[in-house]
Amino acid sequence: MSIFYPLNIATSLFATAMRGGLGVNATPANQQPEQLLELYEFEACPHCRLVREVLTELDLDALILPCPKGGRRFRKHVVERGGKAQFPYLVDPNTEVEMYESADIIKYLFNTYAGRTVPLHWQWVEVQRVSSILASIPRMGLGMSVRRSKAPQKPLELFSFESSPFARPVRDVLCELELPYVLRSVGRAQAADWVPPLMRRSMGAPVEAKTRNRKTLQARTSVVSIPYLIDPNTDTELAESADIIDYLNRTYRL
Repeated sequence: MSIFYPLNIATSLFATAMRGGLGVNATPANQQPEQLLELYEFEACPHCRLVREVLTELDLDALILPCPKGGRRFRKHVVERGGKAQFPYLVDPNTEVEMYESADIIKYLFNTYAGRTVPLHWQWVEVQRVSSILASIPRMGLGMSVRRSKAPQKPLELFSFESSPFARPVRDVLCELELPYVLRSVGRAQAADWVPPLMRRSMGAPVEAKTRNRKTLQARTSVVSIPYLIDPNTDTELAESADIIDYLNRTYRL
């Protein structure tokens, strides 16, 4: 574990607090996309954060294609498809829709998959943008710039919710190393989801998960612990953020 890890978690907790609980809870959308949504973004981008928060809120999964500053794997695809290196950029292969602008993406996700209008807290998108910019400050540029890495043959898979203070540092590293991954949203949908994993283990009877990805994770590991990484390239599965970060750096960083 890096000596900077405690500071990393502390600033991540601060960023979570500054977003006032957004990106934590899930009210699943009425419809799930048949094919994965594709999101070109980078972790430190305050505009991208808003879209990731909505993915958590609607319990939607997406293939994340990290585009850190200086990155060469995926940023060029955004320019080729949309004409400019602006983020976030959403590609929906189910409807052949592609778009920039976080406000437009948020509206599209609610209208298309939740079947409802954008709720009030997302109609104030300019206020949310300012709050998201402020939440980026304590992270001191983590998840912004590229670091040399080798590309995986297959995308990794991460069970995460946007405002998890322990999942955020993992996503920072995935972004900096330009590692594509399938984001499995596991927002909290019931009071029991707020109980820490160690306390859940001590309970006599396990609390049944309510949302699809939490059910999947519970069936796989018995206890839902976030973040949870699956790397199909090495048949590796890990549940602790510090261990995941060490693994990603050892396996992919050059």
